[in-house]
Amino acid sequence: MGERDEPEVVGRRVQRLRVERGLTQRQLAEPTYTPAYVSTLEAGRVRPSDEALKHIAERLGVDFEELATGRPARLVTDLRLRLTEAQRALATGAAEEAALQYTGLLAEAQEHGLMEEQATALLGLGECGIDTGDLDTALRCFERAEAALAHAPLPARVPALRGRAVAHYLAGELRYAVYLLESTLDELNRGGLHDPDALLLLYASVIGPYMDMGAQARAAQAAEFALALAPQVGDPALVARMHRSVARTLLAEGRLAEADSSLAKASELYRQLQLRTELANCHWMRGYVYAQNGELERAEDELKQAQAMLSAQRAALYSSQVAVELADVLHRRGKSEEAAALLHTVLGDLSPERGAVHSAGAHRLLGIIAEDARDTEAAEEHYVRALSLLERAGAAGDLADLCRMLGDLLRRTGRVEAALDAYRTGLGHRTAPGTTTLGPAPAQPPL
Repeated sequence: MGERDEPEVVGRRVQRLRVERGLTQRQLAEPTYTPAYVSTLEAGRVRPSDEALKHIAERLGVDFEELATGRPARLVTDLRLRLTEAQRALATGAAEEAALQYTGLLAEAQEHGLMEEQATALLGLGECGIDTGDLDTALRCFERAEAALAHAPLPARVPALRGRAVAHYLAGELRYAVYLLESTLDELNRGGLHDPDALLLLYASVIGPYMDMGAQARAAQAAEFALALAPQVGDPALVARMHRSVARTLLAEGRLAEADSSLAKASELYRQLQLRTELANCHWMRGYVYAQNGELERAEDELKQAQAMLSAQRAALYSSQVAVELADVLHRRGKSEEAAALLHTVLGDLSPERGAVHSAGAHRLLGIIAEDARDTEAAEEHYVRALSLLERAGAAGDLADLCRMLGDLLRRTGRVEAALDAYRTGLGHRTAPGTTTLGPAPAQPPL
């Protein structure tokens, strides 16, 4: 039933509550136990079983948890209700408001030694950091959440592991992000731990890093797995709101177990609501595939759907990344001015520490648009900026092609030696389409 106080502390608590209620040791013990057992328990000379404490708690008219830990059960349920409220704020895009709520709730959970609630608050703070772009804070929170859940089963630790991976990915550390996600997927699937929600979260999160590393085949497969695993709920926000309201009513009536049950359902639905951000990645991937196949109109539709889903969640970093892909499609459809305007907006939202690969993608595309307009000076400036960002992030999938483009531009303007240097840099990063040096793909789920 979880951690409890030491036997002598529990014993003193039992004795105090028994005396307050005017009960004898015999009245407390019967019909299942003896007065001698109660005497030994109150003296702290025996560690009572869960069954014994449940019996005594019922006779004393208190909750088992309050008797075992000294914490009123209502306090814990109320804390869980407020954690669900913070989760609602985060799921509906109010990340800053949610961060304030989670910070206060974390302090309360720490004060009362509630490890599970601490982990929930830390995960929430980590997600707030991801949404607002505060990646250092996000990473620290996910690491602390993972430590708090160290003894929990792997599926329960997946949100913290995935959070760490996403923070590393957005900071430009692609290979380590993929390592974290793939090794967790492999452990889940090989170990028979086929938790659909955990798998969906991991597969949806690994699509972006795969794409940036040039592993399109793995990205496409991950997208298919994610879409197959996606939970089917009509309107999770609406159902969650109902469960939250029910929980408040039950809590007011003192029906704590039923309130906890409703809160668990509400919390799960809000978590599914947050998965919309992850599922937007799948539309993003489909848009990319359509673009590669030359189906530009379908690609534009998919990418705009992904961007709308992400903007609704106020997921600024992800939204900016999709915007780069969308700008590429717009340019290829002859809408270069619209594409350039979108890219300049994106560059205002990104930085080398926040979305380096997509900042590079934006500069690369602006360079192409500048070349089309015969503005070679601006094109070269954008290509050089993109090259610097990609080298720092280790995104080999795009780097070789960019070096070729820069080399061609330099050669056309008569700078042959500089062009050769660019070509040599590109050869050092040459990668076959759809491959990386990541090793074997992780084991697959039994779909």
